Amino acid sequence: MTDHYSVAVPFYDLWHDDGHVPDMREKLPSVLSGVRRSVLEIGAGTGRMTEVIAAATPAEIFAVEPSLGMRGVLLSRLADRPDLMERVTVLPYDALSVELDEPVEAVVMIAVLYTFSAAERAKLWQVLARQLEPGGLLVFNWRERPVAEPGELEQLDTYRVGRHDYEIWAQTLTASEELSTARFLYRIRHRGVVISEDEVVSSSHRPGLDALTAELTAAGFVPGDAPEGLLTWRLRK
Repeated sequence: MTDHYSVAVPFYDLWHDDGHVPDMREKLPSVLSGVRRSVLEIGAGTGRMTEVIAAATPAEIFAVEPSLGMRGVLLSRLADRPDLMERVTVLPYDALSVELDEPVEAVVMIAVLYTFSAAERAKLWQVLARQLEPGGLLVFNWRERPVAEPGELEQLDTYRVGRHDYEIWAQTLTASEELSTARFLYRIRHRGVVISEDEVVSSSHRPGLDALTAELTAAGFVPGDAPEGLLTWRLRK
């Protein structure tokens, strides 16, 4: 399987520290306040959310991340945190392949939902239900958004690192009510000259709330309360 995410690794923390990470640092701890024993994190990436989870709860964390490049940064981050090395297990699987030794209290999935098609989500909810204890918590981020429109390549952001500029460009290629396809360019410039450029074309699936409700209810979950931008569900006891 091609590891498209490794291309984005040098840009990942730069961009997401301006994106969902600050919002989750604020909102996720209150959602996890009652969790004490164990958490399964789906799509741990470079470990930014892993650190947020670890700060919010004393629980053991199982961090699932299929991308070798992302895992490399995650493990380097853990190497600088001996306290986290003792309670974070990094699992080199994709979300649909996870099978833990025992059920966990909570599953956290941040900035990952949109990578799954409707057919994959049907399997995902079943897999996660098997990993959760009865009454266990499932939390993920979600917002209702308008349908994207195809357009020209646009620069999303740029970051100065030493003498280099790290640029992220994006272009919506196709879009429908749930599925959109986008092209991303990751560029590094030195004195205005591009010295590195990588391209990724990826698909994004954005289910509506009615679809998610039907899918999760069918999988045995019941909805809970959560701050804006997050959804919480409990596995039916």
